[in-house]
Amino acid sequence: MAAKLGGRSLSALGSRGEASDLDVTHEINVTPFIDVMLVLLIIFMVAAPLATVDIGVDLPATAAEPQPRPDKPVFVTVKADLAIAVGEETIARDALSLSLDTATKGRKDERIYLRADKAVSYGDLMEVMNILRNAGYLKVALVGLDRGN
Repeated sequence: MAAKLGGRSLSALGSRGEASDLDVTHEINVTPFIDVMLVLLIIFMVAAPLATVDIGVDLPATAAEPQPRPDKPVFVTVKADLAIAVGEETIARDALSLSLDTATKGRKDERIYLRADKAVSYGDLMEVMNILRNAGYLKVALVGLDRGN
């Protein structure tokens, strides 16, 4: 004798295929997972910039080996009185691009070594770096004193 379920026999359900309301779905509901991931994404997008802004640190001197320099490096020096020199020759600010073209023989991919006096402000140094970038010299190395170990 067939078992009864809601007025229908189980054998009848199996033979007629009317068990649609008893089917079990084997799919994972990913909607809550997506909601959690979006909330985490928003939290990290908001928190990440806060972790790097306005943090005062006193950086230690590096113990890394200095990188080898080319045989004849091109030095751009910003003096304390904001005068600019390419190599040993002091030049006008508007002649910096032409002097670098002469010193590098027109090779814009050559690394320029930029050094500045301690008295030079950050803004003045950035102006010189902008002149270098506008002239097409994108490889700029900042030169400092090695404090040693």
